[in-house]
Amino acid sequence: MSKIKNDSVIRALLRQPTPHTPIWIMRQAGRYLPEYNQTRARAGSFLSLCRNPDLATEVTLQPLARFPLDAAILFSDILTIPDAMGLGLYFKEEGGPCFERPLRDEREVRNLIVPEPEEHLEYVLNAVAQIHRALDQEIPLIGFSGSPFTLACYMVEGGGRCDFVQLKTMLYQRPDLLHHILEKNAQAVIKYLNAQIQHGVDIVMLFDTWGGILSPAAYQEFSLRYIKRVLAGLTKRRGVSQIPSIVFTKGGGLWLEDIAECGCDAVGIDWMTDLTIARRQIGDKVALQGNLDPTVLLSSKQVIRDEVTKVLACFGKGTGHVFNLGHGILPHTPPDNVAALVDAVHELSIPYH
Repeated sequence: MSKIKNDSVIRALLRQPTPHTPIWIMRQAGRYLPEYNQTRARAGSFLSLCRNPDLATEVTLQPLARFPLDAAILFSDILTIPDAMGLGLYFKEEGGPCFERPLRDEREVRNLIVPEPEEHLEYVLNAVAQIHRALDQEIPLIGFSGSPFTLACYMVEGGGRCDFVQLKTMLYQRPDLLHHILEKNAQAVIKYLNAQIQHGVDIVMLFDTWGGILSPAAYQEFSLRYIKRVLAGLTKRRGVSQIPSIVFTKGGGLWLEDIAECGCDAVGIDWMTDLTIARRQIGDKVALQGNLDPTVLLSSKQVIRDEVTKVLACFGKGTGHVFNLGHGILPHTPPDNVAALVDAVHELSIPYH
């Protein structure tokens, strides 16, 4: 039994009854909130914000002060692991994340270290512990990591790319090198997420943001294989509490049945996948999370209610649904529209339970 007062997200992830469909939002602490932008300005940079446990706690809690969300998610970045490996993470103002030392030759790959979370990522764990205390068992805290493959995409390319030519060239010409990176990443993610669990997260999520760029065979070999490896190594319980896991492969709609068999408790669904079909395929095995198109939140409150109605109807009656967006919230989203979304989900979902 969970000691958390509102444990509806945990219960839904474990396909247990809930009074309504719970909701949290990917990137719910972010640039759409004026108070977040003010805190980020005080920090001086995005990375400084991530590395300051006090400020990371502050921004994690900001959306909870505005909206009755059913979970908090740790404010951090998926690239903390490769940064701790020594690749030199930095952020361009308009270009996103980059690495000073991307993995391009065999020597660099073979010398890759697996960071110790307590030593190399202490600032994240301090933030987890601080947020856990601040939440005071009101709602669960979600911890996360990038998947081994998604981390490798950034590590080889040196940043986010549309075509991932460097990564895919390595995949086909030197798969042994990519497998070495992925194995090191899997070891690092297992240690990192288990440390987050030890310090207070109640749910863990793997963001496989770039798994959808792969062919079906390559997805099995280079992404899902290492997701399974991570999930098999995770701590499943802390005390009396079960720690549910979520896997989200953006663009992974073709592989839902395989993802559902990987050892996770829930599968994240993007907006390109029909939730009715997803439930028919895998809803008897795992919970589903999703899957409103984030651009809906740029429209009117009535449209938001209409689209929430469609998503709830697509899933249908019963347990095992956590409402979320099909990807992260967009920076220009009006906060009032987020309030309308959360209220609509809580109100309109009651007849489905």
